[in-house]
Amino acid sequence: MGYSIQPADGKLGILIPGLGAVATTFIAGVAAINKGISKPVGSLTQMGNIRLGKRTENRYPLIKDFVPLTNLKDIVFGGWDVYEDNVFEAASNAKVLEPMLLHAVKEELETIKPMKAVFDKNFIKNLDGTHIKEQTHRRELANAVLEDIAQFKETNNCDRLVMVWCGSTEKYIEHCEIFESIDAFENALDADDRRISPSMIYAYAAIKSRVPFANGAPNLTVDIPALVELAQQLEVPIAGKDFKTGQTLMKTIVAPGLAARALGVKGWFSSNILGNRDGLVLDDPENFKTKEVSKLSVLEEILNADINPELYQELYHKVRINYYPPHGDNKESWDNIDIFGWLGYPMQIKINFLCRDSILAAPIVLDLALFLDLAHRAGMSGIQEWLSFYLKSPQTAPGLKPEHDIFKQLIKLQNTLRHIMGEDLITHLGLDYYQELVDNL
Repeated sequence: MGYSIQPADGKLGILIPGLGAVATTFIAGVAAINKGISKPVGSLTQMGNIRLGKRTENRYPLIKDFVPLTNLKDIVFGGWDVYEDNVFEAASNAKVLEPMLLHAVKEELETIKPMKAVFDKNFIKNLDGTHIKEQTHRRELANAVLEDIAQFKETNNCDRLVMVWCGSTEKYIEHCEIFESIDAFENALDADDRRISPSMIYAYAAIKSRVPFANGAPNLTVDIPALVELAQQLEVPIAGKDFKTGQTLMKTIVAPGLAARALGVKGWFSSNILGNRDGLVLDDPENFKTKEVSKLSVLEEILNADINPELYQELYHKVRINYYPPHGDNKESWDNIDIFGWLGYPMQIKINFLCRDSILAAPIVLDLALFLDLAHRAGMSGIQEWLSFYLKSPQTAPGLKPEHDIFKQLIKLQNTLRHIMGEDLITHLGLDYYQELVDNL
């Protein structure tokens, strides 16, 4: 038996804090897809297949034909930004998409104007927000976002909402007592405690409004006991954190292969250059540390020295990100990997990935939004670990280590979809095929 899933009727509003390069590339892309100009390449919900039953049954439907997802033409967009440019202007300034494509969807993009953002320069020193809310008290800011959410839903006649954080990386902060419970968190809101970040205010307002929330940056945001508790109380799905796009995507593909073949790794040096707003923000050491912690955790979990010290005890992992304006959104990453094989003989792998950060992130935003909406309609709530496929530092239940291997993450995602739809889970054991051959002799 599958879950009782409510139909995806009516409009789905996708609310986005941070209408920068990633968000505008995503919104413009959906508009172009709806006009038949482009294809949703990179989106598992739109172009991915899922196997059902045995291999001999040859059942490989598109995921969007298997689970009841919202149609792209039923999506309405809104959001907040520290600059007042509409989405067409912001996308033009981001210089990710070609002008011809942008002008083909100009009418749709110009109508989407950002609401004033919650902004605290203490969390992002390298930005100067000009389109920000007048309120300064944390509780008043939360109430203002709650009002924004309610008004957007009513004005746009939305049946359901989801929120995906596409804002900049905030400075590094650690867990503290005000994040331990929802009572402590709300008391801190009332006391205007400045340890509460802007992203946490958005996450709190979303969950209080029963709006599913995904965190696309490495900030703590929704990854604190207080907001997990609130999400469970109000039966709201949440997921985080940090979109898995360029260099980390490569790591979660390559590292599992090395571990699978029991090859040793002594060093993994990673360097990046990018010149978009994200690069500018990460040029500040306090903000870079937030990203660094997220990126470093990936290898340490896949190449686990506790489990296999002979292969990974000496692993030295270094990550650098450099702001380089000429590259814009076209991120370039270099990886030098020092490995060793049979009898300890050394070898090297070099990876030079010239990627487009927002082009890789845009389909992640779409998939997270559609899957969170599906989860909500299916009655799923709290941490949605099955969405870790899209995230650098997956949020998990307390005491549970995250799974970073992208292939295991994909199996988890697909089996979750099979489970909620009442289909058999697939283990890839395959012995039954050969037993059938023996039985038929």
